[in-house]
Order: sequence, then C-alpha cells, then structure tokens
Amino acid sequence: MRIAVTGSIATDHLMVFPGRFADQLIKDQLERVSLSFLADGLQVHRGGVAANIAFGLGLLGLDPVLVGAAGKDFAEYDAWLRANGVDTSAVRVSQTLHTARFVCTTDQDQNQIATFYAGAMAEAAHIDLAETAARRGPFALVHIGADDPAAMLRHTAAAHLRGLPVAADPSQQLARIDREQARRLVDGATWLFTNAYESALLRERTGWSEDDLLDRVGTWITTQGADGVSLARAGQPRLHVPAVPADKIADPTGAGDAFRAGFLAGVVWQWPDEQSARLGCALATTVLESVGTQEYKLLAPDLIARIARAYGNDAAGALEPRPAGSL
Repeated sequence: MRIAVTGSIATDHLMVFPGRFADQLIKDQLERVSLSFLADGLQVHRGGVAANIAFGLGLLGLDPVLVGAAGKDFAEYDAWLRANGVDTSAVRVSQTLHTARFVCTTDQDQNQIATFYAGAMAEAAHIDLAETAARRGPFALVHIGADDPAAMLRHTAAAHLRGLPVAADPSQQLARIDREQARRLVDGATWLFTNAYESALLRERTGWSEDDLLDRVGTWITTQGADGVSLARAGQPRLHVPAVPADKIADPTGAGDAFRAGFLAGVVWQWPDEQSARLGCALATTVLESVGTQEYKLLAPDLIARIARAYGNDAAGALEPRPAGSL
C-alpha cells in the first residue's frame, strides 16, 4: 500500500542572519514593523512540504505518490525526485507559471521569518485525487499538506469520500484559511500534525478546544523542536517522545517534514505510535544536521545507531529489520 502526499512543491531560498530577530523588535512599534536583515550567504535548494515528505518516504523505500502542482521549470527537480524513489506521475506541470518559491531567513536562535510565493501551486486545485487514486493506488493513506487552500479542501473531501485515512497537516496555511475551512480540513482526520505554535493557532482558527479537536481526530501529533514530540488521543494519557540529540544544527528547515516521513512510514509498516515517532525524530535530526531539506542521505547502520543512542538498544532493535531492508 502506498502513501499519497499532497501539498506544495517549491524551491527554497535559504539565508542566515547572524543576530537575533528579537533584538531588532521594538515592543511599542510592532504595529508598524519595517525591517531589513543583512543575511550571510544564500543557498538555493529543492523544497516544498509535499516534495520533502515524499523524498523522505522514497529514501525509506515506500514508493510515495507526490500530488501537487509544479512549474514549467520542473524537469530537473522531477528527475531528482524520481531518482530518489518518488512517483511524480500525478504532479500537474503548469505551462505558464514557475514552481513555487520559499524564501526563509534563520537567526542565531533558529527562529525563522519566511515568505512563500505560490506560483504554479495555484493550479493544484485542478488535480483530481479520486482519479489519481484510481490510477496510482490503492493508497494506505492520504497526507494533506500545505497547498493552495482550495486544493487542500478538495483533496480532503475526496479522501473522506473514498474512505481513505487522512493525515491532516495544514501548517503554514493556517494563517490563510477561515474557521469553516480549518474545521473541514481537520474534522475526521486519522492523524493531525501541528507544531507547538500551530496547535494554539489551530484552536483559535477552528474555535474548538483541545478536547473538541481530540474528539474529532484519531491521533494529534505535535512537534516541539528540541523538546521532542507529543502524541494525544481522546481518553488516553499523552505520550511524549524525546528528540534525538543533534551533533550540530546546520539548518532547521525541513526537519518537521522529515519527521512526518518517518512517522508515516511507521504507520504503513503498522508500528506502534511511539516506534513511528522515534523513527521520525531520527530523520528530523538527520535533516537538522544538513543545509537544505533534501540534501541528506539515509544509511541504515547510522540511523539505527542514532536511535540506539537516543532511546536504547531495545528501541533500535525494534526498528532494525524494516529500515535495514528498505534503505
């Protein structure tokens, strides 16, 4: 069974500010911010949440189907994804627009300020997920990542109509959508992904409390950076999985996407949630240690050793058979 990964396909323009954003903000002037940060260097990498997650799943041998819209400049990126195990046959390629752009500046505290230009992503709503499922399925689940909001809503409805489990991951688009849209995106999801900030924003956007949301989803997974991951289910104790320590932090961009790839791989392999989250944390730290969201490699011995150091030999032993046979 394969995973359909829907969402953005983009090019990342990554810069580093050698200071702290917080030091540049004046408390009583926040309503009229006009700032320019002189960045050190520029790196351009492949990105987009759906492409990043699909890339990680491809490295793990899951043969994911990428569902999104890219621009007329997609040929080289397309070849890269296919070479790394991603099925791109469901990608809509625009004849007039360029692939989306993500421009992000990171400060010395790993805080980020970013802007996203949609470009060809605006055509994602023209993709028919039902037709894709008929051609490329059957799908074990459908991940609904940040995308053109109309596309996210259409894919969510199509997945529910076909009875496919949904992993709702509205992330960056929470800032764009209204209350009704937010509710439609998460209601009935088998898995809900947010980071710590987005969890609060989701409650504000939906008007639902944490208990309300847990009554409407299966498992709510909240990534918390260096503090690890929490997993919540209605009527059950919250599960916390510590992060895998990093030897160095090169760039935080894409770490959350890598976590999702690892976690969703575990779901397909029918692992317990804790085991899936541990694999996700190990992939996230691997990405933290490289610049760019798809510049990392996965070697089974290194991945298993990383998990053993973080969670113990028993945890590594439980993971070992599957990744070793998939990488």
